[in-house]
Amino acid sequence: MNEENKISRRSMISGLGAGLAAVAVAPVLGATATSHILNAAPAGLQDPTTKYPKPPFEGQSQPWPGLASKMNPRPDHGETSYKGSGRLAGRKALITGGDSGMGRAAAIAYAREGADVAINYFPTEEEDAREVIQLIKAEGRKAIAIPGDLREEPFCKRLVDEAVRGLGGLDIVVNNAGRQQTHQSILDISTDQFDWTMKTNIYAPFWIIKAALPHLQPGSVIIGTTSEQAYDPSPDLYDYAQTKAATMNYVKSLAKQLGPKGIRVNGVAPGPIWTPLQVSGGATQEKLKSFGGQTPLGRPGQPAELASIYVQLAANDASYANGQVYGSSGGTGQP
Repeated sequence: MNEENKISRRSMISGLGAGLAAVAVAPVLGATATSHILNAAPAGLQDPTTKYPKPPFEGQSQPWPGLASKMNPRPDHGETSYKGSGRLAGRKALITGGDSGMGRAAAIAYAREGADVAINYFPTEEEDAREVIQLIKAEGRKAIAIPGDLREEPFCKRLVDEAVRGLGGLDIVVNNAGRQQTHQSILDISTDQFDWTMKTNIYAPFWIIKAALPHLQPGSVIIGTTSEQAYDPSPDLYDYAQTKAATMNYVKSLAKQLGPKGIRVNGVAPGPIWTPLQVSGGATQEKLKSFGGQTPLGRPGQPAELASIYVQLAANDASYANGQVYGSSGGTGQP
């Protein structure tokens, strides 16, 4: 064997040995990583019946639309509890009603999952909105604040334009803002009040979706906030319940229309959730004091408990969820 062949043979054996060593080490490294995950301290079980405050609650009232920061107890939107894992990295979201309630919970979760977020809110909700903007920025994400009245079609178009310009695009639209006022009788609802509820809850999503569609690419999502009221309406929420039934139906209709374009449309149907809607005319003082107590869990839900649903519906790994309505009602209502 000449010297050149000896060198080639040594190189081959050396390379083979290195390869075998790598194969031998790989399972060990994999086992170590898996072992690390398996040996991680368990999160521990949490009893859902005692996780958050239960009624009776104290009577409290605020002018519409109310502030979460003034409620007692203050709602949990996931400010300290929601932990992200990059599921929405690089995404760009517009959320109406992003100052409080489910909109705020979604905004916080989206930012911690890596998305840039624009929130809309009524001008009197500026105090709550500033907190949300700070939380989004704390995650190193773009945060765009766009106050305005959703009852005005020109504003809804401008809202989308400002969100697209500020975020550099748009691929998640969450129509969450809503107006809810309790009335014992249909006779107590004026035409102006009825019109206010309809324009906020039904017209605004219509205008926003129309303005957003030219910007949405395949893979984009639209999410509507409906309610258990769509399925099991309360007698004192005559107008609000109608709008939530309409929301459920526009989700299902639009999902069929936009599905072939690669744009998914889904909804979230909360049950009794502790938000400013309740203390700013959405519930009577008597109902407020026992709010959520009728559910099997014996308490109202907190916005933070729905954040992961909004994330899931927006995430790429939920690509077969289209025209679905995900409920979260503590054991009551549908779906």
